[in-house]
Amino acid sequence: MAHVFPRHTTGNLPLAVRGQGAYLYDSNGKSYLDGSGGAAVSCLGHSDPDVIAAIRSQLDRLDFAHTGFLTSESAESLADKLVAHAPAGIDRVYLVSGGSEAVEAALKLARQYMLEIGQPERTRFIARRQSYHGNTLGALGTGGNLWRRAPFDPVMVSASHIAPCYEYRDRQEGESQESYGQRVANELEAEILRLGPETVIGFLAEPVVGATAGAVPAVKGYFRRIREICDTYGVLLILDEVMCGMGRTGTFFACEQDEVAPDIVTIAKGLGAGYQPIGAMLCSDVIYRAIETGSGFFQHGHTYLGHPVACAAANAVVTRLTEGGLTDRSAEMGGYLMQALTAEFGDHPHVGDIRGRGMFRALEFVADRETKMPFEPELKLAARLKAAAMENGLICYPMSGTIDGQRGDHVLLAPPFICTRDQIDELVTKLSISLAAVL
Repeated sequence: MAHVFPRHTTGNLPLAVRGQGAYLYDSNGKSYLDGSGGAAVSCLGHSDPDVIAAIRSQLDRLDFAHTGFLTSESAESLADKLVAHAPAGIDRVYLVSGGSEAVEAALKLARQYMLEIGQPERTRFIARRQSYHGNTLGALGTGGNLWRRAPFDPVMVSASHIAPCYEYRDRQEGESQESYGQRVANELEAEILRLGPETVIGFLAEPVVGATAGAVPAVKGYFRRIREICDTYGVLLILDEVMCGMGRTGTFFACEQDEVAPDIVTIAKGLGAGYQPIGAMLCSDVIYRAIETGSGFFQHGHTYLGHPVACAAANAVVTRLTEGGLTDRSAEMGGYLMQALTAEFGDHPHVGDIRGRGMFRALEFVADRETKMPFEPELKLAARLKAAAMENGLICYPMSGTIDGQRGDHVLLAPPFICTRDQIDELVTKLSISLAAVL
């Protein structure tokens, strides 16, 4: 890598040359089971013939058309498909090139909506600690991961942050799951009142927290209470499903399992399944009509909005997830993955929690199960586990800073929905061998 600017300048990465099904292969012929789908991206695995055929067919007809001048059949078709499967009230789709762009579009649309309805004093966003919403300055500033934010704090517009819904760490002894959910949800109301309800634009949250905390789902009733609070104070509910959406948790949209409909929702990774860079911001008819009957112009945009080839790929992906039954398979095989993880790690002295939904699971590691004390950050457990897993032919997604951006370690697992039971067993076995080597 003489001229590529890598993520880590000291890294010496294998050269990927081929992908097939649930596996990637490097230039030395070594195979890697893609146990995390990269970063929860490759939901269909690699070399899916339907998606590849859709890309080729689109390139034969139209490679690019700028959305300032023309629309395309693939973009229109994709938007129709997404709205047909979207939560109640969602009616419009803004197609971008990735998750951070989708979140930026959501934040800017939410602010412009307030201007269009005559509430310009609303300038604040609220999010949750240990959230992650992207790496552009707006998305990063709204997110609540201290380690990622720290270098850029002086140049970001920041949100305020409330507690996450993190049952393993924060539910008190003797507190019911429902009571815990209501308690932490009510922090949103307290923060809205502290800031002044007339100043708050929206609340941004991941239905299942992804990279920063490791597949943490909200407890039952939490998001219904959040929805009530947002409605009471005229605050928009913005759900970030960039990582947890598109069938990853066993339903097409993750929020279906929380029985809520957002005002705005963002999607990306599983939308393109890695075959093309694409993301989307979806909004309610109410928000769209405010723009349409107001200025008529969303003051935002990127060159590659609604790229025809990316949209063609995503069309094929969505068809596989819905008509092809792969979202249902995510739920089914996710149940088997949970069983396999529990059988292998349920009594492990250094695995404190096994959690998640569908094909979106995580293990949280602890030095002591009884006290839930994390390992010391200096041990670099997550980095060492990643290296050991790669050596053993497994791609997984270990992260540190699980608890507060500094302390705690977990590994996120997000394998392709096409995985067989034997491949899930292989994943669990390789993870167990790798963890044993590290510990």
